[in-house]
Amino acid sequence: MSLALHTFNGVLASIPSPPVSYIDLGPIRIHFYALCIIAGIIAAALITNHRLTKRGAEPWVVIDISILAVPLAIIGARIFHVLTHPNFYFGEGKNTWNPFEPGSVWAIWEGGIAIFGALIGGAIGAYLGCKWTGIRFWTFADALAPGLLLAQAMGRFGNWFNHELFGLPTDLPWGLEIESTNSAFPPGLPEGTLFHPTFLYEVLWNGLGVLVLLWLGRKLFFQWGRLFAIYLIWYSAGRVVWESIRIDPSEIILGLRSNVWAAIIGIVVGLAILVVQTRRHPGLEPSPYQPGRGRKDVDADVESQDNPSDFVDVSEPPSEEITAGASATSTAPSDAEGSR
Repeated sequence: MSLALHTFNGVLASIPSPPVSYIDLGPIRIHFYALCIIAGIIAAALITNHRLTKRGAEPWVVIDISILAVPLAIIGARIFHVLTHPNFYFGEGKNTWNPFEPGSVWAIWEGGIAIFGALIGGAIGAYLGCKWTGIRFWTFADALAPGLLLAQAMGRFGNWFNHELFGLPTDLPWGLEIESTNSAFPPGLPEGTLFHPTFLYEVLWNGLGVLVLLWLGRKLFFQWGRLFAIYLIWYSAGRVVWESIRIDPSEIILGLRSNVWAAIIGIVVGLAILVVQTRRHPGLEPSPYQPGRGRKDVDADVESQDNPSDFVDVSEPPSEEITAGASATSTAPSDAEGSR
C-alpha cells in the first residue's frame, strides 16, 4: 500500500496506513512507534532546556531532571494502560506475569501505554528531579509545557504506523484506510471502510496548542504553573473529543470511556492549578531556583538578562548613592515572602 495520500480526480480520497511498522537490524527489531516517542522526548528536552536557560537556569539541568522523570513517566504510562484495560491482561487464559511469553503486563514493547499515566509518573519524577537540582517545580512545568505537547503530537504518528486507535467509520475525503484483517476492524463492516484518523486530529490539535503555549509563555502572568495549567486544559479538552469517536476497546465507566474521564479530570486539575496559583502567587517568580538554591556554574552569564521582555530579570539592581540625611523613598513590600 502506497504511503502517498490516495486521490480521486485530484481530490483527497483517503489516507493509507503505512505498510510497515518496524525494521529489523539483525536480531534487533526497531518499532517506528518507539522512534516517534524517542524523537518526541528529544524535542521536548531541547525546547525545555532552551526555555529554562532563558529563564536563568543552568544549561542542561533538564537532563538531570529527565533522568528521573522519563523512566517514571514510562512506568506510569504502562501501569495506567494495564489498569484501564484489565481484560487484556487478567483472566482465564491470559499470560499476566510471564515476560517471556506474549501478552504479559511487562511486554511494553508490544504496545500499550497511556499518556495520562505518563503525566502522573512524569510529574512524580519531575518533582523529585527538581528537589535534587533546586529548580522550582512549577518553573520546570511551565518550561516543559510546549515541548511536552509537541512530543505528544510526534508520538501520535506511532499510532499511525501501528494501524491503531482510529475512530468511527467515515466517508470524509481524509478517511483512514485500515485493512479488514486488523484485529480492531469492527466486524460486519465491508472491506475498504474508512475511519476517522484520530491520530491526525490530535497531531493538528496539539500542534496548534504548541503555538498557543509559546505565545502565552511570553507573558509574565503565565508563571507559577499557570502555563502548565493551560496545557492540561488544552490537551485534555481535545482528548475528550477524540476519545469520544475512537472505537478501540476501553473500560466504560458510567457510560464514558475511562480516558474520557481521565481527560475531564485533567481539565478540572488544570482549572484548579490556574485558580489556586493565581491566588497564592499574584506576583512574579523571583528566580527559577528554590529559596537557598542556585546555579552551580555561578560564573556563567544568565541568558534571561539578554531579553527581559520575555522573563523576569533576576539580576541585582544597580546601587545608587544616597545623600546623607535623605529619607527612604520606598519600603519593602510586606508580601515579599509570599511571592517566592
